[in-house]
Amino acid sequence: MFSEQEQAFLQEQRLARIATVAPDGQPSVDVVRFEFDGAHFYIGGSQASRKYKNVVAGNKKVSLLLDDLKSVQPWEPRGIRIDGMAEAVEHQGHFGPGMYLMITP
Repeated sequence: MFSEQEQAFLQEQRLARIATVAPDGQPSVDVVRFEFDGAHFYIGGSQASRKYKNVVAGNKKVSLLLDDLKSVQPWEPRGIRIDGMAEAVEHQGHFGPGMYLMITP
């Protein structure tokens, strides 16, 4: 699914941005902590959060963006955008046991 170079980049990153869509069609982007098990991305946090509510409301299509600046001299941004489907699942993750958004690329 990901090249060796992309997998190395994914392992280096600590934060990502997740884009979800509210029931009224309004897109929303939130900064999140994530974990990747080689097949799925897991996003923890409160079930009261906007991202969680958007997915549970049925808007399961999401985009996850991981990016950074490798260098500013010269300017060298890098990143990976993952489009996928999200669902709320029970998971033992970086925030402990609880409900997480599981994203399947």
